[in-house]
Amino acid sequence: MEYILIIAVVVIAVLAYRSYKRTQLQSRKQHEITAAELEGVKRTADEDITRFGEELQDLDLDMVGKDLGDGARQDYQRALDAYESAKQAVGQVTEAEQIKHVIEILEDGRYAATCVRARVNGEPLPQRRPSCFFNPQHGPSVEDVQWAPPGGAPREVPACAADAERVRAGAEPDVRKVMVGPQRVPYWEAGPAYSPYAQGMFGAMGGVMTGMFLGTMLGGMFAGGGYGDMGGGDMGGGDMGGGDFGGDMGGGDSGGWDFGDFGGE
Repeated sequence: MEYILIIAVVVIAVLAYRSYKRTQLQSRKQHEITAAELEGVKRTADEDITRFGEELQDLDLDMVGKDLGDGARQDYQRALDAYESAKQAVGQVTEAEQIKHVIEILEDGRYAATCVRARVNGEPLPQRRPSCFFNPQHGPSVEDVQWAPPGGAPREVPACAADAERVRAGAEPDVRKVMVGPQRVPYWEAGPAYSPYAQGMFGAMGGVMTGMFLGTMLGGMFAGGGYGDMGGGDMGGGDMGGGDFGGDMGGGDSGGWDFGDFGGE
């Protein structure tokens, strides 16, 4: 009798394991990124890089005739290095996961640029915060606002000053939309290819990130660990673009957002 029970337990365990592997395989197939989807998210990242390059040109014009000082010059150089590194890195992308590293480089450059303006204007260095949730091209957020997607529950999201004002006024924020087939949709509704894109901007927020995207296509993936290993770390398989952004890039207490030490001189 005991022998039969042992056999039954083994059979059940084997069947359960096979069922688990089958489910994992099906889930992975559902989240496979097509070549067209990869090109789409690369194009989105490239557009963000181009926009940042234009902002650096504007910054250069604004700084003409002003005494930058050592700290501002160092931050300015870091912003320029980030721009060049991001351009190089996006050209090397062959898998969707690698987009995360590209966006992380770009995030550091955006913050460095805000530090330049703060230093030149004699203002305190800004907190190291994530980009504006609604449109990352707006640069680092300045505050968190309560917002709910159509038909969804309210949640706190980081926003730039302009979008925070729009949300509080009951107006639509300026949402970053991307092409999916024949239509433009918010990047958070663009499918699994955009998971690394969002991780590059908001991955340091941990569990807060899952709640932020709750009810969107990306939200379900983050909650369930859907696409690959999105838990953090270097997903590009090494340094894809160069540029050392681990140093001292601005300061102040980052409040609830822990992005490591980016202090400045």
